[in-house]
Amino acid sequence: MKYLVRDKIFAIGDDYWIEDEQGRHAFLVDGKALRLRDTLELKDPDGQVLITLRQKMFSLRDAMTIERDDRPLASVRRKRLSLLRNHYRVTLVEGTELDVSGRILDREFTVEYDGELLAHVSRQWFHVRETYAVNVVREDTDAALLVAVAVCVIRMSERERGDD
Repeated sequence: MKYLVRDKIFAIGDDYWIEDEQGRHAFLVDGKALRLRDTLELKDPDGQVLITLRQKMFSLRDAMTIERDDRPLASVRRKRLSLLRNHYRVTLVEGTELDVSGRILDREFTVEYDGELLAHVSRQWFHVRETYAVNVVREDTDAALLVAVAVCVIRMSERERGDD
């Protein structure tokens, strides 16, 4: 299933819809303004909070937490940086690790678990420069989590670059 994101500068306070392949609203990304730390909520079309993304406070390296029902679900940190590719590690609370790698700022990257592709983020499917897709490859995966991971690593990469 592909989810369409009309790219915005992910600034605090910005709200935007992520649509499914049929053009229906699938998720609302709700930026929470006036908070001490960067906070985004991923909501369903009815306004129910599915996932909360929060910048970790007092962390040596830039990190964000992904929460569900006010409980930690995962932690996201930059893994390593090479000249061509950014790498992030998503560590789920039960110990599972997802690898996010590719050209994050170009919106060309993958999310993998143990070498298996879970999601592919790309602009190649669209002619409009400000649009990219999160293609959830495995139907049995948590689509909201994978969309949240994509939003999270893009936000972190932009903050590192100084696009805040």
